[in-house]
Amino acid sequence: MIREIISPARAQLKTVHSSRGSKMPLDEYGNLGSLVEPDRVHKACYADEEVFEKELENIFYKSWIYIGHESQVPNAGDYWTTWVGKERMILCRGEDGDVNVLYNRCPHRGALICNNLHGNAPKAFRCPYHAWQFNMDGSLRNVPMKQGYEGVIDLTDPQLQMKRAERQGTYRGFVFASLSDEGPSLEEWLGQGAKAAFDDICNRSPEGECEIVVNCFRIIQHSNWKIFLENQLDAVHPSITHHSTGDAAADMQRVYTEKTGDEPPMGYQFLADFTLPYEKWDSLDTIGHPYGHTVLAGYMGLRPRDPVTVAHEESLTAVHGEKRMDEILSTNVHHVLVYPCLSVQPPLQQLRAVRPLAANKTLTEIWHFRLKGAPEGIYDRSLAYYYHVNSPSTMVNADDLNNFRACQEGLTLEGGGDWVSFHRNFGQDPVENGITTSVTGMSEQPMRNMFAAWKQYMSV
Repeated sequence: MIREIISPARAQLKTVHSSRGSKMPLDEYGNLGSLVEPDRVHKACYADEEVFEKELENIFYKSWIYIGHESQVPNAGDYWTTWVGKERMILCRGEDGDVNVLYNRCPHRGALICNNLHGNAPKAFRCPYHAWQFNMDGSLRNVPMKQGYEGVIDLTDPQLQMKRAERQGTYRGFVFASLSDEGPSLEEWLGQGAKAAFDDICNRSPEGECEIVVNCFRIIQHSNWKIFLENQLDAVHPSITHHSTGDAAADMQRVYTEKTGDEPPMGYQFLADFTLPYEKWDSLDTIGHPYGHTVLAGYMGLRPRDPVTVAHEESLTAVHGEKRMDEILSTNVHHVLVYPCLSVQPPLQQLRAVRPLAANKTLTEIWHFRLKGAPEGIYDRSLAYYYHVNSPSTMVNADDLNNFRACQEGLTLEGGGDWVSFHRNFGQDPVENGITTSVTGMSEQPMRNMFAAWKQYMSV
């Protein structure tokens, strides 16, 4: 006789999802945190549109979300439009030099104020519908044809202003907003883990600052936003998914050197790195921080002994001295996941912003940065990586997008199982002061760390 023992959470989910053709109403999930267990998560986390709507409400509207960089709006009147979940937002700079984050909505009749991706409003925002005008801080500037409004409205009434994001914060030029007036401060939310991404980028500049390179690459992924984030710190897949790309690049390196006697173009090296043996990927470290942020460390970085690197070292040494220069360029950070909105590669001066559109649809924006005061060759090197690895046309992205789509389609099947496994090295990751360190670079600890944060957000 076999006796099966099932936890209450599993029993509930197993009962509801076992019949084909049935879809569980959201209220029958009970506590949505029950969809996440320490070593596995339920497929509804990826495929259920009602769960997605709750993610927007509990995660994207309550945590801090990346809006843009201050250098995107260098002049008064400059603006960029973006999204926080399904909310349309504006990043803009006022006459006073302050950067503001506003809802992209006219308080008169609800029209979008800015219909372009970016631009400049020389004096004020002007609604294209009835020409109400607003200052860059959202305050109402003017209403045309005031007759009919006398004694009816007060131009200083907050209800007649463009609404500001409930909270706004900036760290080293990177602008974040929260659509909730409650929750941790930006300083607390970023913590040591997420700050590492922006510190590493900016510290590599002799001036301690970076500036954005406009515009960006944009990719629509037909998959859930979490699938993309999981992939960023998945050290098992590169040598499998990208082996054909890496092998071809390695062959081209060899042929190029044989025919010319010269070093091959750097783009070949970036792609050939995907042929690294498992031992190399396994030597990396993943460090899980509170709020789901995770650091991938142990990477050698981009520090070959060439004239460009030497010039970079000299520019930093002139400002900081040799010891501090070496500390900066030896920083052991390759990739940082800022949950739930960013994937940052500091040594390469680029980030990918995640904009969820639906349970099965995600927009990613790939942005590139220039280090102020650094040799131009440093910018050229990172730009080569940007084009060869992160652009929409690369084989690397084609490989990943195919995997993302396949996962999403599999997770929407009604048969075949209900759970996603994150068992690799489960129970082997030491925890100290809320920080989890993996015992191997190929651990699925980053996924478990992300879903631990997901569970906290969604259990409210």
